[in-house]
Amino acid sequence: MMVDFPATVTTRDGLALVTRHWPLAGARAAPGVALLVHGLGEHIGRYEHVAQHLNQQGWAVIGYDHRGHGRSPGKRGALRDHHDLLHDLAAVIDATRQAYPTQPLVLVGHSLGGAIAARFAAAHATPAESSAWARPIDGLVLSSPALAIPIGAFQRLLLATIGQLTPDVAVSNGLKPAWICHNPATVAAYQADPLVHDRVTGRLTSWLIEAGQVARTRAAQWRLPTLIMWGGEDRCVDPAGSAAFAASAPRERVTSHPWPQLSHEIFNEVEQAQVLAAMSGWLHSTFPVQS
Repeated sequence: MMVDFPATVTTRDGLALVTRHWPLAGARAAPGVALLVHGLGEHIGRYEHVAQHLNQQGWAVIGYDHRGHGRSPGKRGALRDHHDLLHDLAAVIDATRQAYPTQPLVLVGHSLGGAIAARFAAAHATPAESSAWARPIDGLVLSSPALAIPIGAFQRLLLATIGQLTPDVAVSNGLKPAWICHNPATVAAYQADPLVHDRVTGRLTSWLIEAGQVARTRAAQWRLPTLIMWGGEDRCVDPAGSAAFAASAPRERVTSHPWPQLSHEIFNEVEQAQVLAAMSGWLHSTFPVQS
């Protein structure tokens, strides 16, 4: 039975976030649904191969463009309110639960999306939060999550001064396209992609720093089944953030898989097949198909 999903999801402040839906073909019932949460400056269209892999493993897939990203409206790389990204994710989760009311829901977050997903999941750690955006989820896959970002003392000073005075001024994120992965074809496609941008504001940067700190602080009380993977040669985010989270989290809840020779976009590296297999293997063991 084909499942319908809306082409857009409306945020609490009236933005129509553009969505993508990769349903399973035919009459197969999905053992679960994966909700893809993309990274800074990119868009959900870059995850076509990830969605197809998950479909091949029997999982339905949902994705969306963040506000200010891809085909979604909003100022590039900006937030209106501190927790906009968490409220937006909650709205997409609500739509996903309506389309797939009985299947387990797993967030698959990369980079900024990993920080969003981890901060969202941290609401269920101790102490639990009762925020308006909090929603139950069943599992979490984190790909190179931005749980720590390489920012120096001078940049922190700028955030604490100029960033507070002009929190909505968008500037370059300072990341070089060559840093995303070791696959030249992927880097070239990234540079040629008209939906990719390098804008970020002080408000978004401050939220990102805080989100990573909260996730790392609450790692020891983590309750959600989680797979965290990161590249040891990452220059876009600090891999030490993922390592610190994994070291603090309970092993019965959190599975860690570092890839020492990989860079930031582990799903796009030359070794992407191994990374995707590690993800689907974890999904199969954590959410086995019920006979």
